[in-house]
Amino acid sequence: MLFPALISTLLLSSSVRAEVYNTFDGPGFPACNAVAKVYRPSTVDEMVSIVKDAAASGTPVRASGNAHMWFDTMCSDDANTVIIKTDAVNGISNLQLDASSGKGSVVVEAGVTFPQVAQWLQDHGAALGYTLVNWNITLGGAIAMGAHRSSLREDSQVSAAALEMDIINGQGELVHLSRTANNDTWLAATTSLGLLGIIARIKIEVLADYKVWANQTTIDEATILNFTGDQMYDQISPYVTANYWWWPGVKKFHLRTYGVVPVKTFGNAFQSTFSVTPIEGALAIALLNGGQNSSFANFASAATFYALWAAPNFHETVLDFPLLSWPVVGRAFDVLIGGLYPNQKPEWEYDLHGHTLELAVPVGMGPALLRRVRELFDESAAEGKAVTSTYRSGINIKFGKPFDSFLGQTTERVGNVTADWSKGAMMFDFPSFVPTTGDHHRYNEEWYTKLATTLINEFPVRPHWTKNTRQIFGQALKNLDQDSLKRFAAVREQFDPKKTFRSVVGEIIGVV
Repeated sequence: MLFPALISTLLLSSSVRAEVYNTFDGPGFPACNAVAKVYRPSTVDEMVSIVKDAAASGTPVRASGNAHMWFDTMCSDDANTVIIKTDAVNGISNLQLDASSGKGSVVVEAGVTFPQVAQWLQDHGAALGYTLVNWNITLGGAIAMGAHRSSLREDSQVSAAALEMDIINGQGELVHLSRTANNDTWLAATTSLGLLGIIARIKIEVLADYKVWANQTTIDEATILNFTGDQMYDQISPYVTANYWWWPGVKKFHLRTYGVVPVKTFGNAFQSTFSVTPIEGALAIALLNGGQNSSFANFASAATFYALWAAPNFHETVLDFPLLSWPVVGRAFDVLIGGLYPNQKPEWEYDLHGHTLELAVPVGMGPALLRRVRELFDESAAEGKAVTSTYRSGINIKFGKPFDSFLGQTTERVGNVTADWSKGAMMFDFPSFVPTTGDHHRYNEEWYTKLATTLINEFPVRPHWTKNTRQIFGQALKNLDQDSLKRFAAVREQFDPKKTFRSVVGEIIGVV
């Protein structure tokens, strides 16, 4: 055991001073408006020591992987807050895989990202299942914030893959949890918002290695908008994962579907949603900035992006050439998520930044919500200030199989909020470009506020915990199950009685 003074010295040497802690989008996009210090430990023991010291001094703490969020909702507004950046705590170990069932488990530490564990598993003949999300997100962060993919057939919330967890509580103690308990503690931990403490280790389910095909078809907007909830469910549920990309400017949907093939199937496709070349970045920002004060420019951008998105956003992994036709086949993670193409950068490094809004609704009400959004688009046009999608992949319509947790988007716990979530949820995820010029407001900025308020008031929507503003969390509180909030708060009090891990979201929804 190192002497306490030496531990403190090591911890301080691995920290940097910061006033604003930014989201993955970088400067101008704060996750926390003011923090006192950012620590970057490399072991679980170091994280435990930092939390113990913070708890003893009454210092607020928030954990962060790669800050994959959109608004200033990560921390409380206490400027004494310290951040524990977990990305260097990234050990992977103890793979167990049963050859007969093709199922197993592996243990990952807090800061392991999906590409890191996917590559490690592939090297060992295994793979993640379908509970996975964007390439630059840590598993600990994804579980804490209720992140998800898109499936009505398979579990899609990342937490559903968790078998066991070690959480550093508000006293700096490691608490071990197991899914087999299935008690209030587990129901709170599987969408904890980081309010119970830092998820230090997770034992997750894995599968024997496999490959995946991806296909995409184009559907007229009217077809989807005229669906019943059952028809939407029937179109999405046959696939291991599926989603829509909605292009309101051209009144089309792309239906993206995925399925499993044997690991020896020919194909080496690799997906990227965020990769941009320097020329593409320069052209895109000029085109999109032109839409800050011009509806016409925004519709031109949307039509361009729609045409580009019709082709596969996949390259061949060995020679790095673009694949030009559907379907494509490749390794599970390469196709389901992928990452960055060689010698390209993510779009935000070219100042292509966005705001977003994500709200979940029972899948049976999904078509009605989309029809209401179309009405709002049409109203903006009738008023002479037409709005459309300004993101390279349109509006992402995702889906989630029911998953039982107190704060998850797809829980069937409803309380006094009447709604049937038994078939799962449809997630309306509407990203939009944030101009880099002028006042940085989007064209017809007030329309986006009207959209959120309308959907919250007219549907029993639930917010995604990293993709909404403080105002939206406050408005949507009425749609959350009050009994679940009360029971979550009781667990949080046991784990963190001093409120060391408090956040503005926890304060807004009344669990801190």
